[in-house]
Amino acid sequence: MAKIKVVHYINQFFAQVGGEEQADYPIEIRKGEHLGPGLAFQQAFGDEAEIVATIICGDGFFSEHIDDAKAKLLEMVKEEKPDIFIAGPAFNAGRYGFACATAAMAVQEELHIPVLTGMYVENPGVEMAKDKVYIVSTKNSAAGMRDAVKKMAPLALKLAKGEKIGASVEEGYIPQGQRVNFFEKERGAERAVKMLLAKLNGKPFTTEYPMPSFDRVEPNPAVKDMAHATVALVTSGGIVPKGNPDHIESSNASKYGEYDITGVNDLTADTYETAHGGYDPSYANQDADRVLPVDVLRDLEKEHVIGKLYNKFYTTVGNGTAVASAKAFAEEIGKKLKEDHVDAVILTST
Repeated sequence: MAKIKVVHYINQFFAQVGGEEQADYPIEIRKGEHLGPGLAFQQAFGDEAEIVATIICGDGFFSEHIDDAKAKLLEMVKEEKPDIFIAGPAFNAGRYGFACATAAMAVQEELHIPVLTGMYVENPGVEMAKDKVYIVSTKNSAAGMRDAVKKMAPLALKLAKGEKIGASVEEGYIPQGQRVNFFEKERGAERAVKMLLAKLNGKPFTTEYPMPSFDRVEPNPAVKDMAHATVALVTSGGIVPKGNPDHIESSNASKYGEYDITGVNDLTADTYETAHGGYDPSYANQDADRVLPVDVLRDLEKEHVIGKLYNKFYTTVGNGTAVASAKAFAEEIGKKLKEDHVDAVILTST
């Protein structure tokens, strides 16, 4: 029996081309090569499957040239005629997740080839594609590579063979919002009582009807008198004083920074920089006002468009940072701003 043919997609980092400085690396194919996680996949496949080609693309290149990158990727995959296309895993890397989701959906929709990818549940790519393609749930960093491959490899083989795919809890993929009827040994009343008893006794149990988690925030009323309002700046773009004194991580940040800008009218290249590891830092390092517009807010102060710019700014790195961490940062920052009677906040990203 012929081996299952696999085409694998990875970014510049996992291909060991380079880090953020190579994010604009153009899409290319390396036939017959097993790179990065492909080595682990190939070992897990054994004699059942063979990675016939690895497609590499920089995260920045893919996001900035999406139509071109997608078209070239489809040409490459079509030529190889694989039985399955695997992207990633991307873990919690946002741009990588976007690329994996986009590539997987395109291959499935345009070429009608089974696809599989893997991501952390909070990766933005999950919301893009979870109801369209199979996405295996992974840990939030590459430290979970072994676990990801362990779950992805057998599911990839099942998809390539056209075998029946079980429930998400059995196969390890993120739920797709689909419900399937089946016969259960115990009637619903018995199962419900058992769950209730487990809950009352502090024992683990799994609900049969998980409720979706919606993060909806009602907007506050518009500021009535901007000419007398105190406006603060908060950013996930990683702008910090030169040298990053609080050592905010370039990815998956565990902290935020609070910095005084009393008397600061301009963020110069000599005094400020970005700690962010998820975008090309050169433009932000040349002029940090491009991410945190202190210069513009000072002009608005002079023109009496706003009352004043708050004397501190808050900053963290959004790259791969868990939603739970970001919420915790926001609660602390929001409390401080309210205590200081700040009227409005401008949130900037990248």
